[in-house]
Parts: sequence; structure tokens; C-alpha cells
Amino acid sequence: MPFLTPIVLTGRHASLVPLAPEHLPGLQDAARDGELWKLWYTLVPPPEGMAAEIERRLGLLDRDSMLPFTVLDADGRVAGMTTYMNVDGANRRVEIGSTWYARRVQRTPLNTECKRMLLAHAFETLQCIAVEFRTHRLNTQSRRAIERLGAQLDGILRCHQLSPNGTLRDTAVYSITAAEWPTVKVHLQFQLDRPR
Repeated sequence: MPFLTPIVLTGRHASLVPLAPEHLPGLQDAARDGELWKLWYTLVPPPEGMAAEIERRLGLLDRDSMLPFTVLDADGRVAGMTTYMNVDGANRRVEIGSTWYARRVQRTPLNTECKRMLLAHAFETLQCIAVEFRTHRLNTQSRRAIERLGAQLDGILRCHQLSPNGTLRDTAVYSITAAEWPTVKVHLQFQLDRPR
């Protein structure tokens, strides 16, 4: 039996549903909102490459190495994608990553709630010992968002990957451990409950 199985996670601001080919038009529209594929330090497929990205992620699901989700906003409109990836069931670890959101939902409670739901499932259902986050060292928006979650910087993997544009990526690695989860959970709920 695989460590991860598709599941729907639902909150007030967002829902995470298993990625499916029928999400293609909504994901294309979400990527267009902000022209996210033009950001040099992250990998968001352009609208014309979205079908291939869905196929790639579903292929990784078939190999038990990724659990991809489509992110829906409170109105049920497609807002982006996220995954459990770099799955290590034997050591009860996952990475939450390959996440991107339409500009219209960035800096809203949606990301905080998505991460709270994913972390709760990882720690409370899957009994993970740690959950990891990775981003480009120069993606300051992503790094600040990860830090606001309560994740700790484990370190920087220097010259970790070759980017499609030929540059070398330094990868900032963060994590939250099972022992930290109760405090992080309270922190995330406090953020979600605060008036905006």
C-alpha cells in the first residue's frame, strides 16, 4: 500500500483536490494571472505547457513519489497547484512543494490555510517525523512565506541544481518537525483567525 493516497482537504479559504486533467483550463487561467511563468527563480508552466505539467505530476503520482493537488479558492475557482513531493515513506518524511498560486490569491489567507491542512494531514494522519520546504535562495517572497509558517532554515544547498535558463540554483531548505507541529499549528490557526 502506498504511503500517500489521494485525498480532499477542505477549509474556509481553500480546498485541495486531487489533480486531474479536467483542471487544465482553470490552471491555465490561474497561471495567466500574474504571468507566473516569467519569474526566473521558480518553475511555473506557461498556459501552453500546463497539460504536460499535469501529465508529469500524475506520472509521479503513479510512481508513489508525489501527491499532486489542485488548489481551489473559497468560491471553488482554480487558484494554483501544490504537492507532497520527495516522498520518503520509510522515514515518514515529505516535502510540500511545487506550489504556485494565481496573483489574485497571493498574500491572502489561502496559502496559510493550504499549508495548515497539508501539515495537519502529514503530521496527524501520516505520522510524519518532519515536513520539508525548499525554494530558490533568491526567491525572497517564498522564503518569507515559509518562515511565516514557522519553518526553520536547515541550510542552503549551494549550486544544487541547474535552472532551465542555465543559472545555478542555490536551494534554501526549511523544515518543521513533529515535535514543533503543536506550536506551529496554534500559530497558523492564530494567523487564520486574525481579522484582516
